[in-house]
Amino acid sequence: MSYAQVIATLPDYIGKTVSINGWIANKRSSGKIIFLQIRDGSGFIQGVIVRDEAGEELFQNAETLTQESSVRVQGIVRKDERSKTGVELSVTALSVLQITHDYPITPKEHGVEFLMDHRHLWIRSSKQRAILKIRSEIIKAIRSFLDDHDFTQVDPPILTPSSCEGTTNLFHTKYFEEDAYLTQSGQLYMEAAAMALGRVYSFGPAFRAERSKTRRHLIEFWMIEPEMAFASHEDNLAVQEGLISYVVSHVLSNCSVELAALGRDTSKLEKVQAPFPRITYDEAISFLQANSFEINWGDDFGAPHETAIAKQYDRPVFVEKYPVGIKAFYMKPDPSRPEVALCADMLAPEGYGEIVGGSARIDDPELLLNRFREHQLSEEDYAWYLDLRKYGTVPHAGFGLGLERTVAWICGLEHVREPIPFPRLLYRLYP
Repeated sequence: MSYAQVIATLPDYIGKTVSINGWIANKRSSGKIIFLQIRDGSGFIQGVIVRDEAGEELFQNAETLTQESSVRVQGIVRKDERSKTGVELSVTALSVLQITHDYPITPKEHGVEFLMDHRHLWIRSSKQRAILKIRSEIIKAIRSFLDDHDFTQVDPPILTPSSCEGTTNLFHTKYFEEDAYLTQSGQLYMEAAAMALGRVYSFGPAFRAERSKTRRHLIEFWMIEPEMAFASHEDNLAVQEGLISYVVSHVLSNCSVELAALGRDTSKLEKVQAPFPRITYDEAISFLQANSFEINWGDDFGAPHETAIAKQYDRPVFVEKYPVGIKAFYMKPDPSRPEVALCADMLAPEGYGEIVGGSARIDDPELLLNRFREHQLSEEDYAWYLDLRKYGTVPHAGFGLGLERTVAWICGLEHVREPIPFPRLLYRLYP
């Protein structure tokens, strides 16, 4: 063969001789037959070496292989109904690139801290590989949906002079002689871009200096933030439920092997179809109080509250129209009831909490200026943002989708440290 095939394509080559490059995930030997579990990033295949057929030199060469040794393998693709991929490889030639010694992650159980210390190696495991493949497909689906609905990607800055929601949870740095912060959101810049391009979205990292150790929080995470000019609160919710329904359907269609590797109950994902149920904040408070939660109107929801609400539904649920006082300064109040905002949080089922948050944005320059003052925001720092309301203001709306929480929910994971390749947690910056 002039070039190597990837393992995922081998079912197309039954009866043919192929060459693959990869690593040894596992090895079993009976003395007469060696079974090699070979991975190459695209998938896994079993390589079979029969001593009497392969010859002594090839057999002995294979006997030296250890976990994570790197190899080039040639063989004939055989149909095998017992295999998850439907094929196996009868090995006819083997070239060893490196024999690995004392690989630290073995088939035995390891503690979370040990695995996190070896995250650079842990991502090679079948489960972690499956998560990262699904993450990639989720990103692909999000881009596809937004691109097909006339959104243009725009890239906001990472270093900013101000914030969306106050500077308490921002990482501070110096920008030469000025103060600057790592972005917690690209939303304000997306609003500016929407006035130029109509429908836009950003996809990039966000940073929040929250001293939180919950299973739902990361210090560094990725956000998708669409903004739409000439859009209402209702338009906003329709795009959100369309996007999430599309993403889940895409994963079900394209990641069956990975979902099976994770043991994910796909019947729960199959129920994720628009339209999604909606309840108001008022209704949510009444429900929580009726179920013995100590919470009052005007309080924000914590993880236990979100979990209790979401458990009542078999698909994501919108909680809309929160009190203005517990939401960001830029959210537009409901004209018929100014004490609540035209906003909504989408809560994922199965206890995963908020995965999307959005709102209609204030488009009245006087009201926005008043909000600057109420929130003690610098009018000088936000002058450019006020300009968007002074020069051709229009109704507009948008939302932010947290990628890691979405991946965690779709994969059925316990913690958001797994949906990101190298998580940044409160006490973890390594590796």
